[in-house]
Amino acid sequence: MFTLSTQGDQSPTVSPAIAPTTATETAPPSAPPTAPVTYTEPVRLMLFGSLSAVQTTIKQIHLHGYAEPNDWSQPISTGRPNEVMAILTKRVSVG
Repeated sequence: MFTLSTQGDQSPTVSPAIAPTTATETAPPSAPPTAPVTYTEPVRLMLFGSLSAVQTTIKQIHLHGYAEPNDWSQPISTGRPNEVMAILTKRVSVG
Protein backbone atom coordinates (compact mmCIF):
# COMPACT_ATOMS: atom_id res chain seq x y z
CA MET A 1 0.00 0.00 0.00
CA PHE A 2 2.77 2.46 0.85
CA THR A 3 5.88 2.96 -1.24
CA LEU A 4 9.30 3.45 0.19
CA SER A 5 10.74 6.89 -0.34
CA THR A 6 14.10 6.72 -2.08
CA GLN A 7 14.02 10.12 -3.80
CA GLY A 8 13.52 12.39 -0.78
CA ASP A 9 10.51 14.63 -0.28
CA GLN A 10 9.45 14.53 -3.95
CA SER A 11 8.18 10.93 -4.06
CA PRO A 12 4.54 10.14 -3.22
CA THR A 13 3.83 8.17 -0.04
CA VAL A 14 0.80 6.39 -1.49
CA SER A 15 0.92 4.58 -4.78
CA PRO A 16 -1.28 6.46 -7.31
CA ALA A 17 -2.73 3.16 -8.53
CA ILE A 18 -4.43 2.48 -5.19
CA ALA A 19 -5.07 6.01 -3.93
CA PRO A 20 -8.68 6.64 -2.90
CA THR A 21 -10.71 8.56 -5.45
CA THR A 22 -13.84 9.62 -3.57
CA ALA A 23 -14.58 11.20 -0.21
CA THR A 24 -16.44 8.11 0.98
CA GLU A 25 -13.38 5.98 0.38
CA THR A 26 -11.16 8.27 2.45
CA ALA A 27 -13.39 8.32 5.53
CA PRO A 28 -12.61 5.65 8.10
CA PRO A 29 -15.46 3.29 8.94
CA SER A 30 -17.64 4.80 11.61
CA ALA A 31 -17.78 3.13 14.98
CA PRO A 32 -21.15 1.74 16.02
CA PRO A 33 -23.08 4.15 18.22
CA THR A 34 -22.75 3.46 21.90
CA ALA A 35 -25.67 3.62 24.27
CA PRO A 36 -25.44 6.24 27.00
CA VAL A 37 -24.28 4.86 30.31
CA THR A 38 -27.07 4.72 32.85
CA TYR A 39 -27.04 3.56 36.42
CA THR A 40 -29.91 2.42 38.56
CA GLU A 41 -30.48 3.41 42.14
CA PRO A 42 -33.12 2.22 44.57
CA VAL A 43 -35.81 4.64 45.67
CA ARG A 44 -38.40 4.01 48.35
CA LEU A 45 -41.92 5.38 48.35
CA MET A 46 -43.90 5.23 51.59
CA LEU A 47 -47.61 5.86 51.89
CA PHE A 48 -49.27 6.65 55.22
CA GLY A 49 -53.00 6.90 55.76
CA SER A 50 -56.13 4.89 56.31
CA LEU A 51 -56.25 1.48 54.65
CA SER A 52 -58.70 2.68 52.01
CA ALA A 53 -56.66 5.84 51.25
CA VAL A 54 -53.44 3.84 50.87
CA GLN A 55 -55.09 1.25 48.62
CA THR A 56 -56.69 3.95 46.47
CA THR A 57 -53.36 5.76 46.09
CA ILE A 58 -51.60 2.53 45.08
CA LYS A 59 -54.24 2.01 42.38
CA GLN A 60 -53.81 5.60 41.15
CA ILE A 61 -50.03 5.19 40.96
CA HIS A 62 -50.60 2.00 38.96
CA LEU A 63 -52.91 3.84 36.53
CA HIS A 64 -50.03 6.24 35.83
CA GLY A 65 -47.86 3.24 34.93
CA TYR A 66 -45.30 3.71 37.68
CA ALA A 67 -45.68 0.47 39.65
CA GLU A 68 -47.78 -2.65 39.85
CA PRO A 69 -50.01 -2.96 42.93
CA ASN A 70 -48.32 -6.25 43.83
CA ASP A 71 -44.94 -4.47 44.03
CA TRP A 72 -46.05 -2.71 47.23
CA SER A 73 -45.71 -4.22 50.68
CA GLN A 74 -48.74 -5.45 52.56
CA PRO A 75 -50.25 -2.64 54.67
CA ILE A 76 -48.38 -2.34 57.96
CA SER A 77 -49.96 -0.84 61.07
CA THR A 78 -48.15 2.25 62.33
CA GLY A 79 -49.54 1.97 65.84
CA ARG A 80 -51.69 5.04 65.37
CA PRO A 81 -55.45 4.55 65.21
CA ASN A 82 -56.74 3.92 61.67
CA GLU A 83 -53.28 4.40 60.07
CA VAL A 84 -51.26 1.99 57.96
CA MET A 85 -48.25 2.35 55.74
CA ALA A 86 -47.22 0.63 52.53
CA ILE A 87 -43.71 0.67 51.07
CA LEU A 88 -42.54 0.40 47.48
CA THR A 89 -38.86 -0.05 46.65
CA LYS A 90 -38.07 0.47 42.99
CA ARG A 91 -34.89 0.86 40.94
CA VAL A 92 -34.80 3.93 38.71
CA SER A 93 -32.36 4.91 35.97
CA VAL A 94 -30.02 7.78 36.81
CA GLY A 95 -27.82 9.50 34.28
